[in-house]
Amino acid sequence: MAMETLLEKTNKRDQKIVKALEPKMAELLGRIAGSRSDVVTMYFAGHGEQLEVPKSAVLLFFSILEKMGSNSSFAILFSGNDEEISTQQAAEILGVSRPFLVQLLEKGEIPFHKVGTHRRVKMEDLIKYEKKLKKTRKESLDYLAEQAQKFKMGY
Repeated sequence: MAMETLLEKTNKRDQKIVKALEPKMAELLGRIAGSRSDVVTMYFAGHGEQLEVPKSAVLLFFSILEKMGSNSSFAILFSGNDEEISTQQAAEILGVSRPFLVQLLEKGEIPFHKVGTHRRVKMEDLIKYEKKLKKTRKESLDYLAEQAQKFKMGY
């Protein structure tokens, strides 16, 4: 399966529509995220249809709407886990320079292999690295917030 990238910059009309939805979206997102069910029923008024959708897909949908409302650019990647990408593509996905990514590869932070003289990274390994990085950042921020509270730093 080839990797596809969809880059979007939201037009003003769509941004206005999403901005009007924000109060309802926040409440609904809170209820869906807090739900114990892994499935959400979506109703399509005017079309007479309803679908049982994975909760994770609905949460992704809300993330897309949030980006649209803030007029942020965003990219959506469709890829099989065994897909191999170049170091330039991997760097772009992580939002780092290619030389920095190569340093991560050489340090063993992200597995890779060579095809001739070119390094290749599996999407699965890149996603694992990004998840680990986010987890580490969250733990660090939680620790700092805890310390700020402990020492009454006003945070």
